[in-house]
Amino acid sequence: MSPSLHIADVIVSGARASAKRATDYLVARQQAGGYWLSHLTADSTLESDYILQQLWTYAPVNGVWNPPTKHLVAAAAASILKRQLPDGGFNIYNPGPSEISASIKAYFALKLAGIPVDDPRMASLQKKIIDLGGMQTANSYVRINLSLFNLFPREHTPSIPPEMILLGNFIYQMSSWTRAIVLPLAVVHAMNPSRPVPAGFNLQELYTDVDLRLSGSGKPSATRSFFLAADKVLKVWEKYGSSKLRQMAIRKCEKWVMERTHFSGGLGAIYPAMQYAMMMMDVLGYAPTHPDRVEAEKQFNDLIVNENGEFFLQPCFSVVWDTAIAAYTLGESGMAPAGALARSADWLLTKEVRRKGDWSVKRPKLEPGGWYFEFANEFYPDIDDTAMVLLALHRAQGTKIPEQQASIRRAVDWILAMQGSDGGFAAFDVDNNWEFLSEVPFADHNAMLDPSCPDITGRVMEALVAHGVSRSSPSITNARDYLIKSQEAEGSWSGRWGVAYIYGTFLALRGLRAAGESDREVHVLRGGEWLRAIQNADGGWGETCASYQNNTFVGGDSTPSQTAWGVLGLLAGGDTTSESLMRGVEYLIETQRPDGGWDEQNTTGTGFPNVFYLSYHMYRDSFPLLALAEFLKPQVGT
Repeated sequence: MSPSLHIADVIVSGARASAKRATDYLVARQQAGGYWLSHLTADSTLESDYILQQLWTYAPVNGVWNPPTKHLVAAAAASILKRQLPDGGFNIYNPGPSEISASIKAYFALKLAGIPVDDPRMASLQKKIIDLGGMQTANSYVRINLSLFNLFPREHTPSIPPEMILLGNFIYQMSSWTRAIVLPLAVVHAMNPSRPVPAGFNLQELYTDVDLRLSGSGKPSATRSFFLAADKVLKVWEKYGSSKLRQMAIRKCEKWVMERTHFSGGLGAIYPAMQYAMMMMDVLGYAPTHPDRVEAEKQFNDLIVNENGEFFLQPCFSVVWDTAIAAYTLGESGMAPAGALARSADWLLTKEVRRKGDWSVKRPKLEPGGWYFEFANEFYPDIDDTAMVLLALHRAQGTKIPEQQASIRRAVDWILAMQGSDGGFAAFDVDNNWEFLSEVPFADHNAMLDPSCPDITGRVMEALVAHGVSRSSPSITNARDYLIKSQEAEGSWSGRWGVAYIYGTFLALRGLRAAGESDREVHVLRGGEWLRAIQNADGGWGETCASYQNNTFVGGDSTPSQTAWGVLGLLAGGDTTSESLMRGVEYLIETQRPDGGWDEQNTTGTGFPNVFYLSYHMYRDSFPLLALAEFLKPQVGT
């Protein structure tokens, strides 16, 4: 036997042992109900906003702020300080540089929590904020939040008119998460509250003499200039416009928001929307004891993790997503107990959406089907979760076979009807792509739209073909064409929901493979070659969130999840023997912990590119096992 064959045998043997440990580790983490739930974490801005929320809810008395939650405020402040960077600032992804809005939020929260401004940590933070441009460079949501407490001039915050809800289906041209955030905030903004702060509290030390206006640096685009002019008109409207029309809009926004707090774990089941929904109820006069206000606060507080000396808030729960990936991965491994897979399938069936939500505005005759991301979010099933659940149910058979088959049929039909006119698939909506809306002044969260993206499209293709949709059907051929057209010049695909080009490339290649695309096609070959070209010297793959800012791949230290994506991408492209593949598998074997899991510090998930990123704590365990399972498939019998 040649040395190379011997090395391959050793790697295959090591991959089998590693996959078995990873399988046992993942099975042991399944909850009694059949699901998997791990932490979903972000940056320090959630803890900063939590402290702001406490100030909103519990006003100072005689200039002194002494909220009943002061122990939680102190815990949140300590959590923020743990993440301070050596230069004094705070970042929005790991490893990343200090970012101005996160740093301003942290300064506000820490000062409010009682950290003295002459504390060395605060002094270095204040200096870093000034170095980054000061308060005037804060994004719109920092400006708006601080303006609620007269800590930022209202005239220099973007207008968010509730009247937008009166413009027919206009609000449904914004992404689902933007709607959920903006509509309650529009009510809060329109009511123009002036909440008190502790006596003598201000943020003047963060201001410089630079212009505070919204236009920012450089010459704005024509579209941006139009919206900036429109913002001035709206500010006049706020003072002199029809109060009757405004009240009508406010009440319609209220009705829209309150309807969507039902059958959900809070509005949109996401942190910022839930926070603004509580604020909206407060400015509209809902009593603290009102059942809807009580429930909203409970759902918000459920996002708190306060255990083992750790305090942080999750942006939402990723339980359906985690469960679908884990179940599919275990099914692919072929090593999991059938009972574990059956329990997961039965649990997933309980989360199927059977009510019409926002998506039905553009698809009014479509029967509800599909799955959401969290424990409950009936108005917002998403295409990516639905595709992932379909893949899980392809490998996991529950105890209710007729019900499972009916759910699968509904989900397949729902996804097919949610395909965009460009052939691709988005997250929550169809053809949500009015690009000019990204220039709206309050749109600097960089997620105003929900257009088609290669990562979701690739996963959907795989799921549809797995459940019998013909590779020659228009839905698959149009999706294939979309992927071919959306390939980057160097051979990669961009990933909207994972970091970033590695994620998009592995899913695009899997989608093309599912569609029957030959691994000799140029676009497939280029994708594989790109993956091999950006592999790290240690055999792994890594990429930072800076890729989004630079609109091109920015490499980083190897991570288990991104290495798994690299391996999966190579395999999907037809590579089963290359040195790059073997080194990637070796990296996963060598970095696995004895208990079967992996460690990962860097951020690999995406919320809003350039603004908000996510760390899925199960990615580091599920995807490496999936990669090992896929690698072992061609090796059967060796």
